[in-house]
Amino acid sequence: MTTFDEIDRRILRALQDDGRLSNVELADKVGLSASPCLRRVRRLEEAGVITGYRASLDRAALGLGLTVFVNVKVERHDEEYATAFRNALLALPEVISAHLVSGEADFLLQVVLPDLAAYEMFLVKTLLRLPGVKDIRSNFAIQTVKGEALLPLHALRVSERGS
Repeated sequence: MTTFDEIDRRILRALQDDGRLSNVELADKVGLSASPCLRRVRRLEEAGVITGYRASLDRAALGLGLTVFVNVKVERHDEEYATAFRNALLALPEVISAHLVSGEADFLLQVVLPDLAAYEMFLVKTLLRLPGVKDIRSNFAIQTVKGEALLPLHALRVSERGS
């Protein structure tokens, strides 16, 4: 899906805000009856626009108070090294996001751990041992000014399609 009408946007906005809404509550919020609302949600799910539903957890309350942004430079850029590195990243629950980036580093990782001692252990025992790693630079989050925000749905291309 590349275009969305205003009702699609309202559905996505409401579900981003509260993924626990029942279909009846969602339908009421977006101005539809329950059946058409459910059809639209299913269509958005089938199209891969809605990829899942999950709870938002407080890292500090869970004892995961350290966020580290790790720039990783790899030795080689061939497919074998890239696949091995990516597969290794996917297996690390401490790495909550990983991006192939341009610039001095090749990858930008977001790592969440309890504290500096845990990061030191993770760095030495895990990150530095990943296949093809040439250099690692770590930046520590001092304060989160804006965390995992909602997607900017106002920027979507809007169609004139009806329900």
